[in-house]
Amino acid sequence: MKTFGKKAWIIAEGYIPEYGTGPEPEFTSHETACILNTSNQKADIEITIFYSDKDPVGPYKVTVEAQRTKHLRFNELQDPEPIPRGTDYACVIESNIPVVVQHTRLDSRQAENALLSTIAYSE
Repeated sequence: MKTFGKKAWIIAEGYIPEYGTGPEPEFTSHETACILNTSNQKADIEITIFYSDKDPVGPYKVTVEAQRTKHLRFNELQDPEPIPRGTDYACVIESNIPVVVQHTRLDSRQAENALLSTIAYSE
């Protein structure tokens, strides 16, 4: 199969709502990077988080196996530190091989849930 994507992706708008409504974990408010690796080798991913009021944090390291997808919830990133809820942030996602990244947010703070999804910016 052909390898698709780029090695660098930017999500300029990030925000993890502080709470949600509905059953957990399905309706936990969250941000997700959906990473697709169509190549025949694993993708080693590094994520750096940028804030408006403090220095960048990272890298968060993730692996996406060959010809697989990973739906990575930013809420679950712990090392080097959790991403705070209710805080604006942005991120740079870098890979050793081309991948495709889509950004999704589930905002379940109200009973009428909102879902946002867009392809990240690639460099």
